[in-house]
Amino acid sequence: MKNHFVSQYQKLKILICFSVLPVICCLATHRVTAQIKAGVAKIDITDRSAGLVNDPLFVKALVLDDGTTRMAIITLDVVAIAEIGSVKNEYLAEVRTAIQTQMNIQPANVLINSSHCHGKVRADVAQLTIDAVKEAARLLVPVTVGMAVGHEDRIMENRRFKLKNGMQADMRRAYAMPPDEQVAEIGPVDPQIGILRLNRKNGKTLAVIYNFAVHPIQGVPNGGNTADIIGFASKVIEENLNEGALALFLQGCGGDINPVAYKNPETPPDAEKLGNMLGLSTMRALKNIKEQPSGKIKIINEKVDFPRVNFEERIKRLKDYQLKLVGDLRGTNMNFKSFLPALIKHNYSPAHPSYHMQAYLRDESLGKNDWVRLDSVNRQEVDAYRKNIYIMEELTRINENLSLMTKHQAASAGRTTVNAEIVGLKIGDFALVTYPGELTVQIGLNIKQISPHPNTFVAGYTNGYLYYAPTAGQLNNSGVGQEDCETILAPEWQKQYEGKVLEILKML
Repeated sequence: MKNHFVSQYQKLKILICFSVLPVICCLATHRVTAQIKAGVAKIDITDRSAGLVNDPLFVKALVLDDGTTRMAIITLDVVAIAEIGSVKNEYLAEVRTAIQTQMNIQPANVLINSSHCHGKVRADVAQLTIDAVKEAARLLVPVTVGMAVGHEDRIMENRRFKLKNGMQADMRRAYAMPPDEQVAEIGPVDPQIGILRLNRKNGKTLAVIYNFAVHPIQGVPNGGNTADIIGFASKVIEENLNEGALALFLQGCGGDINPVAYKNPETPPDAEKLGNMLGLSTMRALKNIKEQPSGKIKIINEKVDFPRVNFEERIKRLKDYQLKLVGDLRGTNMNFKSFLPALIKHNYSPAHPSYHMQAYLRDESLGKNDWVRLDSVNRQEVDAYRKNIYIMEELTRINENLSLMTKHQAASAGRTTVNAEIVGLKIGDFALVTYPGELTVQIGLNIKQISPHPNTFVAGYTNGYLYYAPTAGQLNNSGVGQEDCETILAPEWQKQYEGKVLEILKML
């Protein structure tokens, strides 16, 4: 009887053990795969007193909370966070302080990215930003996450050129393109669209974050205030998802990227066409996203000092080159009025540009060469005038960029370093690193190559504005380009930045 009782007791222990074990495992799994909650909001920040409005500009806020980490991702349809454009230098500190005080989100956990469109926004953009984050924090709901990589290569081009003389130049509306015969090579683009989707538990999309490298400076035909390419792309995404879904754009490494055919003077600038293509390419990739447990939010925020540029020697060298070019200008018999028809005739009929063929044959029959000699003289004059035009165009590029270097050299005031805030973020399989300036595209490509995470993306223009951030090769340019002149960074900065980013990515 006693042995029977022991046997029954052991069976009961085993039964209890197997009954409780699934509960324990479930609790353990719950601890590992934390549930992210998210909320979104957007507010119109368009300055409607600044003239014609083509389409609205927005601040959009996404608040995320996994029970341990609470953070905010904010996107703005503005050119930059401080320094240039409508957003004041006090904006970042004001917004972060309010978010910390009112919503208990630490400043290091606030990521603010500007699309870099050149639209004009309201003077109270800081308060509107705070309001958007407050609303997003009020609307937190459980979400699942998913990520994908889209592809778009039709809407942008690299705006820098390697010239046959070893110099580099760039493409701006502020000055002329280099002559075709001088251009040897163009730079790369990054066609990846990095996408993170957050879905409600019912399967409906709450938010889509998409990261892409482009310069949204195309403009619209009527010249009105516009969110440019990004405004139209986000509109396409939001209108093709369920009601209430928000598209938040994180600008990538667009420092040396332009909209395609940016300088074409024969058609009105139309950002809507390019934005529609970007939006549709993002939607195409969204179809392939599979939901996964949201996991934990991993965020790292570090401040790093980079070496500051000293333009003194380069300014002197370019001023010497400027004087040489002025000295290379030569007088010609032609002015523009006589040059233009001569150029057309010599291009249209290079063998007999000056008159009809019968005049040349008549001269030949008389043993003369009057028309042939006139062609020779005029051809030399056309070539001489063309050379003067090329010199003039190069001088405009030098003058424009020398003024940028002179401005930044004066502003440095003996300082030797630049302090930059870098953020590393990982949500699910989506990894992101940032920089507060206009990273050029090769830096983004390099980071994707060295990252330990297969799906890594880079956002410039984040948490401040430190002007252009070119590669060391671009900064060592013996010519001039906006990216290597409107910068405060020395060439050594690139290696340090990429090294620091790799450290952060390994910690995520």
